[in-house]
Amino acid sequence: MSDLPPLSRRERQVMDILYESGGATAVQIRARMADPPTDSAVRSILRILINKGHLTRELDGPRYVYAPTTPVPRASRSAMRHVLSTFFGGSVEGAVATLLKLREGDLTPAERERIKAMIDEAAEEGR
Repeated sequence: MSDLPPLSRRERQVMDILYESGGATAVQIRARMADPPTDSAVRSILRILINKGHLTRELDGPRYVYAPTTPVPRASRSAMRHVLSTFFGGSVEGAVATLLKLREGDLTPAERERIKAMIDEAAEEGR
């Protein structure tokens, strides 16, 4: 994802919508935008994102469906690296502590066990 050109605020908003939905038409994207621009502005943003290499489009009947070119797992790793670096100084411990504080309610015993298992696995692998 770092090979691709950077995004403006509106472009990031469109990409977030598409990652959440998995793909959408221009009309669907505009409907989900906060303080949406005009229809032609949304279509212009989509063209820009295609030209930058961030999106693909596929004809589905009379309209195009847009989708991110970077798969979710790769994009999520890139986003987490950015969040870790920007907000936590690279501290995984700080990020995990914040995530645990954000969580409304307690972790279920099953969630706690899965997290512990991930930590144990990472330790065994030297991470």
